[in-house]
Amino acid sequence: MDVKIEASWKDRLKSEFTKPYFLQVATHLKTEKLTGATIYPPGQMIFNAFTQTPFNEVKVVILGQDPYHNPGQAMGLSFSVPDGVSPPPSLVNIYKELYADIGMTIPKTGNLTHWAKQGVLLLNAILTVRANEPASHSKIGWMHFTDAVIKKISDEKTNVVFVLWGKFAQDKQVLIDATKHHILKAAHPSPLSAYNGFFGCKHFSRINQLLMKDGFDPIDWNLSPSSTN
Repeated sequence: MDVKIEASWKDRLKSEFTKPYFLQVATHLKTEKLTGATIYPPGQMIFNAFTQTPFNEVKVVILGQDPYHNPGQAMGLSFSVPDGVSPPPSLVNIYKELYADIGMTIPKTGNLTHWAKQGVLLLNAILTVRANEPASHSKIGWMHFTDAVIKKISDEKTNVVFVLWGKFAQDKQVLIDATKHHILKAAHPSPLSAYNGFFGCKHFSRINQLLMKDGFDPIDWNLSPSSTN
């Protein structure tokens, strides 16, 4: 199967594309489209996280669950929405924590491409969703693929900062070698849980402290209009 994904990832994940589960994912998506279902994100953006952050550039992984399910929101980057789309509640809370942690001006855009281009892999564990049906593709096989992605990063890289917000993300810790990587955990930024430990976690300054300690450039978290182009 010729999967249209960024070259460095394609090389490292090629064995996944021939496994039965991946063929099942592809068949499932084709079948749903034939029945008239609307699937997010658009096909060309399903692997956008990989396009924006090639394997060799990954310094940080921020793990989300599944794409936004409302029209125009999903863009293949966890927590991110395109320019012109209002930031959803979890992203609003991420911005509040950024302001409290590092004093970042709260941006109008919800587009996090600027982070991705600096080495922040914004990875959803599930890469597609049916319109208006959250978690509708949670059992079609995507998690086998994204688990393989996490493990590949853990196995082949060192000193990556894995950011695990909420129980769903924290369950992925078993895939990560904690002896050679950094793992930051907190509550999910959702309004339902942000006050249970997300606010005040100071993960953004902590990420940069860890990166600089390991000899990497820190992330510029600022999302001014010019930085998202």
